[in-house]
Amino acid sequence: MSGIVILLIVVGVLALMAIGIYNTLVSLRNRVNQSFADIDVQLKQRHDLIPNLVETVKGYATHEKGTLEAVIQARNSAMAVGGGTAAQAQAEGMLGAALGKLIALSEAYPDLKANANFQQLQAELSDIENKIAASRRFFNNAVNEYNTGIQQFPAVLFAGMLGFSQKTSFDLGESRATVETVPTVKF
Repeated sequence: MSGIVILLIVVGVLALMAIGIYNTLVSLRNRVNQSFADIDVQLKQRHDLIPNLVETVKGYATHEKGTLEAVIQARNSAMAVGGGTAAQAQAEGMLGAALGKLIALSEAYPDLKANANFQQLQAELSDIENKIAASRRFFNNAVNEYNTGIQQFPAVLFAGMLGFSQKTSFDLGESRATVETVPTVKF
């Protein structure tokens, strides 16, 4: 009789442990999903700002049609990407590189650089880029905690069976060098 009680206690403890692990992993997964949604909001704001920026530049730099078309194409590609974070990060990296070229045009066109509308749009874009970077850091931290959570013992015993799998970080990939390049200032 005491063997059955001990067995029931062991099974009960294991069940409670499995429930606790499952709830923790669900919480971590939801944090990852929420933090990616935060990135998505910032990216949509950037996507909405780009046509105004392009139109402003278009008035001053009419012979820079290739750059303007590249920005619009990169924006449309970034908006069309669905699926995983890797594809989204790659598309956004290409958009960021195209935007960098667009902003660099202002150096060649002093009238554009002095335009109040362009300056406001550039400030808004800079603000959104900072928010995207902060959201990306938060997302990558959430992904790291989630991945660590499913790899730690004893969760590793249950995670696969319960449908929890590794998540990927929002990495800029090859475009990281473009983003991390420090601008040079010449007088």
